Order: sequence, then structure tokens, then C-alpha cells
Amino acid sequence: MFKPVVSRLALVGLVAAVPLQVAAQTDKLLNASYDIARELFAEYNPLFVQHWKQETGQDISIEQSHAGTSRQAQAIMQGLKADVVTFNQVTDIDVLAKRGFVAKDWQQQFANNASPYYSTTAFLVRKDNPKNIQNWDDLIRDDVKIVFPNPKTSGNARYSYLGAWLFANETFKGDQEKTKDFVQKLLGNVENFPTGGRGATVAFANNDQGDALLTFESEVINIANGDEFKAQDFQIIVPPVSVLAEFPIAVVEKVTERQKSGDLAKAYLNYLYATPAQELLSRYNYRVHDSSVKSDLPTVRLINPTDVLGTWDQIQDTHFAAGGVLDQLLAK
Repeated sequence: MFKPVVSRLALVGLVAAVPLQVAAQTDKLLNASYDIARELFAEYNPLFVQHWKQETGQDISIEQSHAGTSRQAQAIMQGLKADVVTFNQVTDIDVLAKRGFVAKDWQQQFANNASPYYSTTAFLVRKDNPKNIQNWDDLIRDDVKIVFPNPKTSGNARYSYLGAWLFANETFKGDQEKTKDFVQKLLGNVENFPTGGRGATVAFANNDQGDALLTFESEVINIANGDEFKAQDFQIIVPPVSVLAEFPIAVVEKVTERQKSGDLAKAYLNYLYATPAQELLSRYNYRVHDSSVKSDLPTVRLINPTDVLGTWDQIQDTHFAAGGVLDQLLAK
């Protein structure tokens, strides 16, 4: 079993399964998720529906909404009646918590800081890797063009940005000016900045833009090994040091209280920690916490951004807020 080296990441015990004695008061649920999770939840939802039916005898239906997670958070605040969120960025759930849509202690409501699975940022390169891209520092070369989503709208892209920042910060031993210069060069090499991860995949794989696609490791592997792009012989590059990308979940209590879907929503999220769901997540090349699930993913030293850059609120304010470091670097 693959054992990641994760800075100060506590792999706490999984949430114990709670017997489902009675059917929920509703038979419908809406999950608002990130842009590239369509296929994953297209498989997870029937798995949970079957589990719920076996436990309660109730037939239910689950609907999905997909977009960049910052856009999803805005949509919920503007009226999207999502019962649960399965995001790829803590800050986007924190926004909902601050506005009263999600409990302030949402990270204590599920195991592993409400993150049933995790990943990192990896690179997808073209056949035979003609630019010999192996690590983060190759992405700032003058002869390299890259594609990844806009960090303003995509949690996926914020991890790519943070992966580059953390690599440079370590390489230059905390020298902020050299780190900023490194990340500015990387941003200057971006050929396409779509709003979400799926748009980035289309730009790279369908439209032949860029020499490398930066996205979640799971997506990189799924693209390279999937039938749609198999003929292109894309190669997977997982840098030896990268960013820890947790995938947080939460009940949207402002919605579930109104729709009486709280019990169903909690069960839906809890089941992500169950072994059948963890096995499914592993098949989609996510890293999981269940030690009984086998994985062939490579060993990577994963750096938790909060160990280096402060809390997620501080990271958001410093890097991604209007006028923050990201805006400053893009303006150069």
C-alpha cells in the first residue's frame, strides 16, 4: 500500500458507519461539485443509491452540478439549492460557512478534516515528452508553454499555483522575491487560462495548446489512460515534491434544513469514507485514507500549504483576493 509523506497530515480513523433505521424525509439530493468530477460521481451516486436502498428500503435520486468550485460557491449563495458540496478547495467552503450556508465547524463534522480523499498536482505532457519536462523548474523555461485553469475561478488551479509557489519557496530557501519571480515566469508561460479543469483538458488534449497540462494527478492519469485520448500517447509526469490537495466536503445546512434533507445529506457524505467508495475513488486515481485499498500511485513528498503559508484564510487573502499576489504577478 502506498504511504505518502505528508507534512503534518494526520490520517485519523474513518467515520464509523451509522445504521440507517428509517428513510429520510426527502428522496432527492443535489451535490454541487468541482469541474472534473462528473465521471466520478456518475459512478458514486448509483453506488450510494444502492447502499441507501439496502439500508432503508427507500428509493432516492441524486442530481449533480459541476463547475469551478469558486463559481459553485457563488451559485449556492445566489440560490442554487445544493444539499451537499464536494469541493477541491477549503476556501470555497469557508466562504459558504462565513455566509451561514455551512456550519462554522464543518471540518470537524467528518473525518480527516472533512476530506475523504486527496490528490496532488501533476503534469500531462505530449508523446515522448519532447520538451523533457520533469519538474516544476522546467515549466518556467522560455521554450515551454503550459495550460491550467484560472486560479480566480478554479480550486484545481489554485493548487497548481500553490504547488509552484511551494516548490520555489523551498528551492530558494524562503526568499520571497525569488519565489515571486519564479511563479511570475510560470504564469507568463500559460497559453490558456480557462475557468475550470475540464476546459483546460479540452484546450490541451483537443485543441493542442501547450506543452504541459497542470491539473490534479487523478485527472492526468485518467486522461492519459482513457479511451478518448489513448491514441495521443500522452505521458504522466508526477514531480517528486508537490502540493497536498485535499478534497473537502460539507452539508449545506441552510438548504438541508429547509428541504428536510439533512439525514440523507450526511449519509451521502459519510459513505465516501466507506471501503466501497474508497475503492471507487482509488480507481479514479485519487489517494485515499482506507489502508485496505491498494494503490499503485507513486511516492511523492506532499507539502500542506497551511504548514508553510498560514491558514487558508491567510492564503486566500494574501494570494487570491483582489489585488493579492496572484493579481500582482499577472499584471507584470
